[in-house]
Amino acid sequence: MQFPDVVTMAVPAFVLLVLIEMALWRATGRGNYETRDAAASLVMGLGSQIAPLFGGGALVFAAFVWAYEYRLFDIPNTWQAILLCFVLDDLRYYWWHRISHERRWFWASHVVHHSSQHYNLTTALRQTWTGQILGAVLFKTPLVFLGFHPAMVVFVGGLNLVYQFWIHTEQIGRLGPLEWVFNTPSHHRVHHATNARYIDANYGGTLIVWDRIFGTFVPEDDAEKPRYGIVKNLGSFNPLVISFHEWIAMARDVLSARSPREVLGYLFGPPGWSPDGSRLTSKMIKERWARLRAQADAPAPKAEAAGDDGAGSRTSAIA
Repeated sequence: MQFPDVVTMAVPAFVLLVLIEMALWRATGRGNYETRDAAASLVMGLGSQIAPLFGGGALVFAAFVWAYEYRLFDIPNTWQAILLCFVLDDLRYYWWHRISHERRWFWASHVVHHSSQHYNLTTALRQTWTGQILGAVLFKTPLVFLGFHPAMVVFVGGLNLVYQFWIHTEQIGRLGPLEWVFNTPSHHRVHHATNARYIDANYGGTLIVWDRIFGTFVPEDDAEKPRYGIVKNLGSFNPLVISFHEWIAMARDVLSARSPREVLGYLFGPPGWSPDGSRLTSKMIKERWARLRAQADAPAPKAEAAGDDGAGSRTSAIA
């Protein structure tokens, strides 16, 4: 069975859909485009396709070939196997995506995709230049080791990537019952938001069921519009800054470390980790938001009667 390069085949559709979205934006005012931001996203997307040519693609290929030589099962290239491989790859994607938010080493690559303060179809093309090797070798090789042919693994990964393109838009609202099973624009808007309510949620690729199973699902709230970007926005459209800013910041932190524990914390702790807790991690941001929300939702103190004559004097309490 031949497995086509679905990502390359989809490029004309990507271009057409971007043009349609831009026309809808101009006609309706819904969503947002910024020329420099969109251009930066396009350059990042082009660079992500070129980067593997500098040795990374060969390393991934070698890892796949090695794993397939020692495969546990001989899985045939049937449609049933492709479907199973797709579901397992989507589960693989969920955990890779989640770890990329929870561990700084992986976040240094993935932050590229979240660095835009706009949410449109060009944002889907804003991809890392540095993370494909680890993402493929560490998280995709186990599928090959199970017995799925490397070409099949690449194929289903391409399908997942193509699916995720169209969900990067504000032009589409909720999609009814599909929201229970599939990742949708509404779910993915939440994922790209920096609001404390939404941060670090909805990691699924094609399927949102993994987030529902593992407790990371958060629905979009009509009363709170997502704010896009990262906690500390870049303020730059330079592709080199976008691609390497977090790696540089991490290197500076490691050089300032005073112990092996601090080195490990800066490398593999959550983004925002610091030895003294002076910086904010996502968990800290969410916990602070939850406390403030609980305080706001707390009932007011009951009034106390003061005197036997029934006068309506009241005391006030300061929380």
